[in-house]
Amino acid sequence: MTPHLIGSIQTEPLPRFPSLNVPSTVIYIGCRMSTTGERFERAVGIMERLRGPGGCPWDREQTFDTIKPYTLEETYEVLEAIDNRDWKELAGELGDLLLQILFYAEMAKEQNSFSIDDVLDRLSAKLINRHPHVFGDVKADTAAEVKKNWEALKVEERRRQNGEKETEKKSILAGVSSAMPSLLEAHKLSSRAAQVGFDWPNVEGLFDKLEEETHELREHLKHFPAPGPRPQGRGVAGAGRTVVPEGLQARLEEEVGDLFFVLVNLARYLSVDSESALRKTNRKFKRRFQWMEDRLHESGRTADEAGMEELESLWRSAKAREREATEKSA
Repeated sequence: MTPHLIGSIQTEPLPRFPSLNVPSTVIYIGCRMSTTGERFERAVGIMERLRGPGGCPWDREQTFDTIKPYTLEETYEVLEAIDNRDWKELAGELGDLLLQILFYAEMAKEQNSFSIDDVLDRLSAKLINRHPHVFGDVKADTAAEVKKNWEALKVEERRRQNGEKETEKKSILAGVSSAMPSLLEAHKLSSRAAQVGFDWPNVEGLFDKLEEETHELREHLKHFPAPGPRPQGRGVAGAGRTVVPEGLQARLEEEVGDLFFVLVNLARYLSVDSESALRKTNRKFKRRFQWMEDRLHESGRTADEAGMEELESLWRSAKAREREATEKSA
C-alpha cells in the first residue's frame, strides 16, 4: 500500500493486526472510517507513530509509571461525566481512557511483553469463558446466578494460573486488590464474605452494629486529652492541634475505620455504591459552600471574614434554595 494525500496531509500505511481480522488502513485525517475495526486500527497506528522514531518527544519519554497518574485522572473524569449525565463529554472521556490502554499496550509491545492484539484476545476469551450461559450450555436465569458463576469461574481460572491442585483451598478473599480505593475494597471484601453467608440477616443488624461501633469510639474519646476534640480553627492547617498519645491515636483510627466499614456494608445492603454516594455528597457540599462564598463576595468579604452564625445561616439558605429547585423540577 502506498501513501495517500488528503489535501496537504500525507497519510501512511499502518501495520496489520491479524487478530482484529480487518485489512490494513491508513492514518486518515478528517476522513470517515467505514468500520469500527478501521477506526480502532487508526488509533493504534497513531499511538505507534507518536512513540516511534520522529514521533512526539513527550510521548516517547513516557513509561508505565509516568502514565499511571493520568490513568487514574481519566478514570475519575469518566465517572464525573456519568454522574453529570453529560453523554457528549462522556464520549470524549472514554476516548481519553482508551488512550491509556493504547499507551500501555504500545509500551509493552516495544519491550516484547505483549501487544494490543494480546489484550483484545484475552478480553474476548474472558468474556466467552465467563458467560457459559450465553456461549455454552450452563443455565443461569437470574443476575444473581450469573454473578455466582462468574466468581466461581474466576476462582477456577486463578487456581489453574497458579498451578494449584483442586484439593488446595484458597481464601475467597484472594484476588481482592489492596491497591484499589479503600471504600471499593471494603465493598468487595464484604461482598465476597456475604457469598458464603457471612452477613447480617437484616438491615437492622447493621444499624445495631453502627451503634456499637459509635459507642466504642465514644469510650476511647473519654481518654482524649482535655478539653477534648476541638476544631483546628482558622489559619494554618494543624495550628493549635492537640497532641494525642500515639496509642490512643491508633485506637481512634481503628474505630473510625470500623465505622467506615459498617457504613460501606450498609450501602452494599441497600445496593448503593459507596464511592459514588460520597462523591455526590462531596460535590453537593462544594456547590453549597461556593454559593455561600458568592453571597459573601457580593458584600466584599470572604468566608474567613464571616462569623459562624452567618456561615450557618448561609448554609441553611443554600440548602433551602436547592430544595426549592428540586421541588420545582419534580
